[in-house]
Amino acid sequence: MTAPLPSACLRGAAQVLRPPRDGLPYVRHDHAGELSLDGGDVVLAGGRIAGFERDATADVQVDATGCAVLPGFVDCHTHLPFAGWRAEEYERKVTGVPYAEIAAAGGGIAASARALAETGDEAVLAQSQVLATEMLAHGTTAFEGKTGYGLSHAGEARSARLGRALAARVGRPMALTGLFAHAVPPGTTADAWMDEAEALARECDVDALDIFVESVAFKNDHLARMGMIARATGRPLRAHIEQFAPHRSVPVALDWGARSVDHLSCLHPYDIAPLAAAECAAVLLPGAELLGREATAPGRELADAGAIAVLATDLNPGTSPVVSMPLVIGLAVRRYRWTVREALLAATLNAAWVLGWSAELGSLEAGKRADVVLLDGPAEHVPYRFGHNPVAAVFAGGALAHVRPDQAWRVERR
Repeated sequence: MTAPLPSACLRGAAQVLRPPRDGLPYVRHDHAGELSLDGGDVVLAGGRIAGFERDATADVQVDATGCAVLPGFVDCHTHLPFAGWRAEEYERKVTGVPYAEIAAAGGGIAASARALAETGDEAVLAQSQVLATEMLAHGTTAFEGKTGYGLSHAGEARSARLGRALAARVGRPMALTGLFAHAVPPGTTADAWMDEAEALARECDVDALDIFVESVAFKNDHLARMGMIARATGRPLRAHIEQFAPHRSVPVALDWGARSVDHLSCLHPYDIAPLAAAECAAVLLPGAELLGREATAPGRELADAGAIAVLATDLNPGTSPVVSMPLVIGLAVRRYRWTVREALLAATLNAAWVLGWSAELGSLEAGKRADVVLLDGPAEHVPYRFGHNPVAAVFAGGALAHVRPDQAWRVERR
């Protein structure tokens, strides 16, 4: 029989991030200023947020003086699990070699596909589990992973199985997306591969479907077909679009009811208003923009237009080997001219909505899963102290999952 989780009280916080009201599935970014950062206490019991009145009898007492208490970060766009790294490509990129040329020479996605094929299941899972643990230390309590490095029917099916195995190992919420249309495998065509992608979508255990629309990958008609597949299989549609060039993919994605469109570095100005009006999240990936020297997504414009804006790491071995949501928040504040409330909203409740989890995760509300992050200072320091990991302690499902050694004095177990 499993022992009950200890109760906990985070007391005397200088700031507690709360939504404008309980029960919201998301908050559009023109209302981000309505999130509150007032001081207070947070009580956890039975793996849930129990309330906001101090409980002196709780099993774990946390001195949150001078600190901010946030919901755990939700990283809704990563490429876990994967094998190996591509550091040699990064040097080529920073010296001016474009991604398309690297990909044509056998690098990019193809290089990660080779690494995955040559690495045993246990080694893939071990590397990915280490990364998931590192993410937790930076405050990420729930995340998404993708297939996409299989580049064959068997390889993609294996990637889906590995994703589910990783979720079981980390023991935290992990969604799995079938990015079956990530790249066109050698020896086939995009049209022919879409037949395989449909077969994979019908046989693999994944939560959503995704596609990469780009000159080196798939086109808008393939996006429409993936929308049809998603609708037929009852899964949300997501799409990597407008990363390297404008292809006007947003109208196609919206026509097919996409849950999110991701990257958007080259988003056409005409597509900002329709996207902002839709229930389709704009997932921005500033780590990939910086490290890939991509254009900067119109984050300020999307926020002002009232988009459901979201931040994620895009953790992958090539274009964004980044695990830290605080680092991504810092990039977003600087590059998109966002406030700290806008950035925190994009990394919590709105990110949870992309994965269909906002009724359970993403905000501090009584009854929700107790995924809670204690910072070592005020929320404004997250983007300001760029590169510093501000996470002092993390509760995942009500359990104290991580404490930074220099912050251990804050925690008293009774």
